[in-house]
Amino acid sequence: MSFARRFLQMFRMVCAASLLALVGCAQLPLLDGRTESRLDPDTAGTRLGRAVQAAVAARGPGLSGVFLLDQGRDAFATRMLLAEAAERTLDVQYYIWRDDMSGRLLLQALRRAAERGVRVRLLLDDLGSAGLDALLAALDAHPQIEVRLFNPFVQRRFKPLGFVTDFMRANRRMHNKSFTADNQATVVGGRNVGDEYFGAEVDTLFVDLDVLAIGPVLQAVSEDFDRYWASASTYPVALLFGAGDAAPPQDLAPPPERTRQYLDAVARSPFVADLIAARLPLHWAPVELVSDDPAKGLGQAADADLMFARMARLVGAPAQTLKLVSPYFVPTARGTALFEQLAARGVEVAILTNTLEATDVAVVHAGYLPWRRPLLRAGVQLYEMRREADIQAPDAKLRLGSSSAESLHAKTFVVDHRQLFVGSFNFDPRSARLNTELGFVIDSPALAAQLDRQLREKARQRGYQLRLGPQDRLQWLDGRSDPPLVLDEEPGTSLWLRLGVRVLSWLPIDWLL
Repeated sequence: MSFARRFLQMFRMVCAASLLALVGCAQLPLLDGRTESRLDPDTAGTRLGRAVQAAVAARGPGLSGVFLLDQGRDAFATRMLLAEAAERTLDVQYYIWRDDMSGRLLLQALRRAAERGVRVRLLLDDLGSAGLDALLAALDAHPQIEVRLFNPFVQRRFKPLGFVTDFMRANRRMHNKSFTADNQATVVGGRNVGDEYFGAEVDTLFVDLDVLAIGPVLQAVSEDFDRYWASASTYPVALLFGAGDAAPPQDLAPPPERTRQYLDAVARSPFVADLIAARLPLHWAPVELVSDDPAKGLGQAADADLMFARMARLVGAPAQTLKLVSPYFVPTARGTALFEQLAARGVEVAILTNTLEATDVAVVHAGYLPWRRPLLRAGVQLYEMRREADIQAPDAKLRLGSSSAESLHAKTFVVDHRQLFVGSFNFDPRSARLNTELGFVIDSPALAAQLDRQLREKARQRGYQLRLGPQDRLQWLDGRSDPPLVLDEEPGTSLWLRLGVRVLSWLPIDWLL
């Protein structure tokens, strides 16, 4: 045996031994000592409660007030103002929480609320909270704050090892997003917490959608948070890492100069003035919360308790129109057949997703690529959003869509000009079977019409329409010119990227996407 081969063999043995030493005996702690806590049912006397109850009483029973948050800075301001307004409780649940400017500003807001005596419960997915252990430990040390992690990784310094040692559990994540103050007002939707979601990122910005809601639906939101908070997948950070790992409180502060510019831009928004003065034009409608059983995080939820079943019934029910937006769109054979059947019945089906150049997860495009031709042949309208900057924006470094590439991140659909869904659910196998999801189904012709107009305008201004050309070749129509410019290749992509995605599309990986 040559020296090189002996060296390689020894190197492999050392690597294997090191891996076993790191993960061999590691396991999650028992939850026996975990404390219990539930929603506070007596918050009608808070400032938020008095304002909400008066508004609800004027509208009659069964109707919730909702407002679409389609601008990043407005979505950030809403969360900040809810944190500042809370007097009793803050229940906060997210898939991704970035260690960046907006992430730290919101952590500061949670800490300020706790200093006022507000009980703060922060529930994060462990995969999406990278680098935050010290800050989370510092928050958790406050007597009014408890932080828990969903499906946590045993190894804190190199979390990807968890996919090696416990893949089936680690591959299931909590994708839910909600921010609830005093059991009276909440924000639910597609945005995570991070600069790219709130119009503060100068490289990549997400076009996203949330709903601010008040009224009867809040009880369901708070009860749903409680069942996740108490689920078998949720671990207090105190059991995972100690108070000795905590960062000093001043470490919560983001960079001062950029923060001042961003907060000044947020404060200048007319939306903020209307929100503070309670002048927002809320839509009043029946609103239903739909969410997964948190047991899905361990692969133990029954099919009847999956949000996918409810989504399938809604998507399969249209009599006239279905407008669907999903940044990660992997219809699979089953979903494609559903859309084909709808089109055959005369239902107008239009789908907006990302182009390959615009998506932030290129591998997901491989799961979408094989189904474009069958969908187009069936009469389904396909639109793909471009990745581009808005050169018209005067506030180039802060305004959503300016000086930065846009990427679609909203998850929504409109059925028959009446029912709309807004939440975290993507139309892909991961949302259906692996990740837990959360959202609202809203029965409002007015709001459905508003969202439909916005989607059509977005598709026209920012999207390509796909069609089949000669020899069944895909073509992308750019409607910014008259007649539309016709492109015969995936816009804005290299040959190598297209080839790589094509190869991935041949692999049986749809269930992971």
